[in-house]
Amino acid sequence: MSAFPLFDTAAPVCSSTQGANGTRLVGIAKLAAAGERIREGHKVEYLTLPTRSLLNRCTSSRVPFTWTINPYRGCEFACKYCYARYTHEFMELGDLEFEQKIYVKQQAAWLLRQELKRVKPHEEIAIGTATDPYQPAEKRYEVTRSILEVFAEQRGFYLGIVSKSDLVLRDLELLQRIAARNQLYVNLTVTTVDAALARILEPRAPPPDLRLHATSQLAQAGIPAGVIIAPVMPGITDAPEALKAIVRATAEAGGRHVYANPLFLKPCSASVFLPFLEAEFPQLVAGYRKRYEGRAFLSASYRKRLAALMAKFAQEYGFPAPAPPGRRDPVAANQGPKHPPEAEQMGLW
Repeated sequence: MSAFPLFDTAAPVCSSTQGANGTRLVGIAKLAAAGERIREGHKVEYLTLPTRSLLNRCTSSRVPFTWTINPYRGCEFACKYCYARYTHEFMELGDLEFEQKIYVKQQAAWLLRQELKRVKPHEEIAIGTATDPYQPAEKRYEVTRSILEVFAEQRGFYLGIVSKSDLVLRDLELLQRIAARNQLYVNLTVTTVDAALARILEPRAPPPDLRLHATSQLAQAGIPAGVIIAPVMPGITDAPEALKAIVRATAEAGGRHVYANPLFLKPCSASVFLPFLEAEFPQLVAGYRKRYEGRAFLSASYRKRLAALMAKFAQEYGFPAPAPPGRRDPVAANQGPKHPPEAEQMGLW
């Protein structure tokens, strides 16, 4: 069971109900402001978050799942490209606070038991779409584990987990119990097999070799596991030999699937990613600004080239078509608004 206490959400909490600009806080911003600080680490604060619902319906046609569960709000891994920083905007917090203030959702297991009746057969539930469910906070608070314990009691659900952490191996026995009665897929995100580059892009995430090791251990335990190459960053991680190296490493680890998504650059992530580019890859800044001007997605032509390249590598290493297991091609699914093809391409291909 989770070591994190189930606080009484009706208990009074003294906290400001006004934001930094003097506006009155409402909704989740008010709940976040009422959060109790429970621990402080190196440049990271951990706070409670009173939670009214854990299961969130996803209505976007660009993603292959119907429901999402995010055990935490915020993520310590501090990935420079992270698109999920927008979730802190709802709490009147800044983009960098996404990795500095981690909110621990309360009563997660109890809420999930009440809400699972909303899920229809064959509707997929994705865990970890806007946070990493196995970030360092999970070692202490075990919110993700408490959620998995609920699914271990269930039958007939379609469940996917996304993480960058080998901490997922802690729950190996629990995942086996879930897989025996439900459809389960575990996806480890690997953007590069270059450890030095990964340390720049994902400063506090486990290195790629540990993620691939986790993929191997999960596969050997009979858990359907694979790798997501996401995001693919033009000029940084999109060289064919770099992508092929990840596909090859996934095959060697015994992964069952591998697929890729290009960089999705919302304004909240651009505010962190573009200054990062200026510091680490200044030669790429102008190209990124041009290609992402007024939009969050790369061109259709880039996505098609990426899809074709991934299909070639998947066939070479014996993988099925590069799409989420049982779902449509994520590259096609994440096309977003249509834009005219670009004659010039970024990256090394």
